[in-house]
Amino acid sequence: MRSVSDLAGYSRRQDEEQAGVEIASKVLGKSNKTGQAPFYTGDSPGFGAVFDICSPADQLATRHILLTSKTSASLSPEDKAYLQYKGVFNMPRKDICDELIRAYFHHIHPIMPVIDATTLPHLYPSGDGQPYNLILLWSIFYAAANHLPADIWKSEGFASRKEMKEPMYSRAKCLYHNGGETDNTVLLQSALLLGFYHSEADTYTRPWFWLGIAISLCQTMGLHRFSAAVCANSPIAVSQQRLWRCLWWTCLYRDRWLSLTMGRPLRINMNDCNTKPPSADDMLSDFVGLPESISAAYVPKDLPQLADYWVTMIQLTQLLGDTLTLCYQPFGHSSSFQQVKALEQKILRFQLPKTLETGQSPLATCYLYHLQLHHQAFIITFYRPLITKDPEGLPAPRQNAWQAHVRNQINIAARQTNAILDNLANEKLLSFSSPMTPALLVPAMHVHLLNCKSPDPVARRLGLNKIEVCMIVLEQMQHTHPCSSVFRGIFLGAIRYIFPNYVAQTVLPELASDSSPPQEVPADDSLAGITIGGESATFDPCPFVFDLDD
Repeated sequence: MRSVSDLAGYSRRQDEEQAGVEIASKVLGKSNKTGQAPFYTGDSPGFGAVFDICSPADQLATRHILLTSKTSASLSPEDKAYLQYKGVFNMPRKDICDELIRAYFHHIHPIMPVIDATTLPHLYPSGDGQPYNLILLWSIFYAAANHLPADIWKSEGFASRKEMKEPMYSRAKCLYHNGGETDNTVLLQSALLLGFYHSEADTYTRPWFWLGIAISLCQTMGLHRFSAAVCANSPIAVSQQRLWRCLWWTCLYRDRWLSLTMGRPLRINMNDCNTKPPSADDMLSDFVGLPESISAAYVPKDLPQLADYWVTMIQLTQLLGDTLTLCYQPFGHSSSFQQVKALEQKILRFQLPKTLETGQSPLATCYLYHLQLHHQAFIITFYRPLITKDPEGLPAPRQNAWQAHVRNQINIAARQTNAILDNLANEKLLSFSSPMTPALLVPAMHVHLLNCKSPDPVARRLGLNKIEVCMIVLEQMQHTHPCSSVFRGIFLGAIRYIFPNYVAQTVLPELASDSSPPQEVPADDSLAGITIGGESATFDPCPFVFDLDD
């Protein structure tokens, strides 16, 4: 006779086996049962290859299926008490929630479209029984807090915007690890937003940590293998497919630019990926059904233009990945002159929006400048290693001309970076700076620093003058973005290495970074009636490595 423990073990094994049966039934089309939880069986040589044996000879088995939804794990009284102690249920006042949601859709979503806008009416509790997700909510609040006007965090009793953000991050992280969430999409969205966290306590490596989690979730869900053919035959709803594309390409964006700014290896190998390229509609489609009152309250009017900028940014990011793979691999064969020229031709064909449009909003203007900063940083990144090492196969008679071409290109890009900074400062747009902005100055500062070592005294003086402009901008942004302080300190040390008697500029008061970023704010508040009540987190990447002996 079997014991109770034997029967319990048998029952558990039967449940586990049934999970495998459900996967097989879904893949082979033997089940009509409705599913809600996306599942990716994986590609060869994983277990998913088993299903190819049972499929028609000319057709591979589907890899993306929907399984029976798994509910979030129920929390014990002890876990709930811990979450209560950490303050995760202490929501900010309603007016602050409104400002944070508005700030997210104006300043975060246009560069990282990771939220389904159809959830906007139910993002936080309204007393009507609608579900909302605290992990996602605190993650949104944390990322958006960079763009709150100073009077808000001051009214809450915080000494700085950084101080206000810290408890927001703490609460989101606590829920991430202890909240029992099982929806991988929500966990992915939260990880991408928390990837803006930047703190001295973890030596400024937290963005890299959260990005690793986000990419792992993407690959677990099969978001890297969501080609046009897969989309056409997938049981996944079109709206979900669009969100997944946004999430995947956002991961790629973060992977490429964090790899550049932190000097870390690429995590995503594009030879493993075939996900359909994004379109502006992927960002915009879920806004179509929003009530006009909500859209006017929280969504920027020129979002279609910002969506076009985002698609251009992703295209530039793909080129950056090609550059890092070709020019910055420490092992293997050196890049050939033919490979470098072929990539250079791709770069020359790449087109940025050229001019500002008449009547363009400050928000759209700033995003265009931000795109231009990415472009100049990319140009320097492409040519930078070619200063010290010619590509293999470069004909000897062309070496001098090639070196002059390379140095001219990086100097033009560095000067262009300073010109863009002048525009941002003169048009009072520095308050729109994102956590990525400080890192985009580093490649140009690297070039200016190299020029500080020129044998020509005029070139040295001009190099120092240009790097000081960047230092002033970093100083202004350090009130919001901690990495600005890190970069400024690194370059201050490097400048003093070259100019031992150098004295840094005096500290500027916090001006534009505390002003309220101009946004379209409606007269009436469309989420009126929501009752809520009080609190708040820190940010992004680290050093672009340079060698003073270059």
